Amino acid sequence: MVDVSGKQPTVRTARAAGTVTVSAEVVRLLRAGAIAKGNVLAAAKLAGIMAAKRTPELIPLCHPLLPEHIALDLTLAEDRTAGRVEIRSSVRLTGRTGAEMEALTAVAVAALTVVDMCKAVDKQMIIGEIRLLEKTGGKSGTYRAPEP
Repeated sequence: MVDVSGKQPTVRTARAAGTVTVSAEVVRLLRAGAIAKGNVLAAAKLAGIMAAKRTPELIPLCHPLLPEHIALDLTLAEDRTAGRVEIRSSVRLTGRTGAEMEALTAVAVAALTVVDMCKAVDKQMIIGEIRLLEKTGGKSGTYRAPEP
C-alpha cells in the first residue's frame, strides 16, 4: 500500500456511474416487480452500499476507510428494443486518501447484483461504462470527467 501516514485527513468525495444493458422483457418485469428473486433495484442498492464499505477486502491495495455517507441510485431507462439500469454512486468520508475506489466498487457490485437477479430472464445483459464521474479533496484537488 502507498504510505499515506504523512497526509492530513481531509473531506473526500467521489461519484461514479455505470450501466447494465438489459432486454425489454427484463425492464417490463422490473417495472412490474415480477423478477423471481425479488426487488432487484432494492437488493442491488444494498449490495452496492455494502460493497463500498468492504472495498479494502475486495481490492488488495486499498486503504481501509470509514465512509460517512454512501448513496446509490438505480433507475430504469428503455427504448423500443432494450433497456438499461443506470447506476450512480456517491461516497463521502474524511481521510488521508480518496473515496474513488469505494464509489466504483459500489457501482460494480450493484451491477453484478442486477445481473445475478435477472439472469434467468436475460443471458445477454452487458455491464458497461463503469467510470469515475467526479472526485474532490486531497492534494490533487477536484476531478470531473468530461461529458461522454
